[in-house]
Amino acid sequence: MCLSAITNVGVAAGGDPEAGQMKSAVCAACHGADGNSDNPEYPSLAGQVPGYIEQQLAHFKSGNSNNMIMAGIAQILTPEDMSNLDAWYSSQTAKVHTISDDQLEDAQLGEELYQGGACMGCHGPAGGGIPPNFPRLAGQHSEYTEAQLLLFKSEERLNPIMTPIAAALSPKQIRAIAIYLSGLH
Repeated sequence: MCLSAITNVGVAAGGDPEAGQMKSAVCAACHGADGNSDNPEYPSLAGQVPGYIEQQLAHFKSGNSNNMIMAGIAQILTPEDMSNLDAWYSSQTAKVHTISDDQLEDAQLGEELYQGGACMGCHGPAGGGIPPNFPRLAGQHSEYTEAQLLLFKSEERLNPIMTPIAAALSPKQIRAIAIYLSGLH
């Protein structure tokens, strides 16, 4: 089941996508050659809102975001590299994920929570994000989104907006939202 036809395709960031593609070889191991990760532990970067990846890479480099792998990778990137990677990934087409029949009930609960809560205000009605601060969540692996929301809930990942929102959600609600978002594109 595909829940939305709205995509974030064709929007380019300020960098050079071709230079970003050349620089992305090391990124492909986790995020896929075109930014569509095959591993649900890692986020897909394809179709991300322009400016968001550049911003996140800068946070990893400065230590404001805590991820040992990404912090190490970001240390070797220049601001131009970050801008080019952002342009490459934001110009890519995100893969469409489907929701299986056994996930439909969770997806329906997730839709109610997403549409009726604070999610839509920052991430848009179809999960496409709002550049540059609010990322695209549509089509992300449900396992990745669920893990990130649980980190916000436990305060292992801190964000002044997301931490209190996730804290108010039960693990079942978090899973339902994650499944719903995985079916958006």
